[in-house]
Amino acid sequence: MERRNETLIKIAQTALLAALCFVSFTFLQIKIPMPGGGATSFHVGNAFCVLAALILGGWYGGLAGAIGMGLADVLDPVYITGAPKTFVLKLCIGLIVGLVAHRIAKINESQDKKYVFRWSVIASVAGLGFNVVADPLAGFFYDQYILGQPQQMAELLAKWSTATTFVNAAISVVLAGVLYNALRPVLMKTGMIHPVKAKKLQSF
Repeated sequence: MERRNETLIKIAQTALLAALCFVSFTFLQIKIPMPGGGATSFHVGNAFCVLAALILGGWYGGLAGAIGMGLADVLDPVYITGAPKTFVLKLCIGLIVGLVAHRIAKINESQDKKYVFRWSVIASVAGLGFNVVADPLAGFFYDQYILGQPQQMAELLAKWSTATTFVNAAISVVLAGVLYNALRPVLMKTGMIHPVKAKKLQSF
């Protein structure tokens, strides 16, 4: 029964963070229309994808980002065709952030604020660094070979995507790091983060 309750709580937390990802992308973005009906944008949605993985771990956090951002694409006529790509990329961001933060650094086993801050930022950089490379590349092949865009159009979209993705990543690393470390004490008190008793980790 206790395990079932924990799973239900995780699902509820995942749904909440998916909603935050959806809202942050849908309403906090500057859309840049591109020739051919496509678009790219400056947004802070990725910050909440990272925040979800820092709080919930790779799988649940990754699903929160994938579902929230994927649904945002589905409900936007401009982005709807890119929803499958978005789902996969956001899931990967979450998995990478979770791997670094929880599997490698085990930040939930540390009470050292500096250690947690460093590794939460490192994990954010790892996940969003992946996205800076993967998003334009995946977008280029997806646009050209799945959606049938002309090569020149796919290349133009990839170039603009590289620029906006880099800016989004830089902003999101800062935002996710600040939000996570500011919210962490509160989340621990409310039980949203479960600290693990373990041997003291050495500072990085």
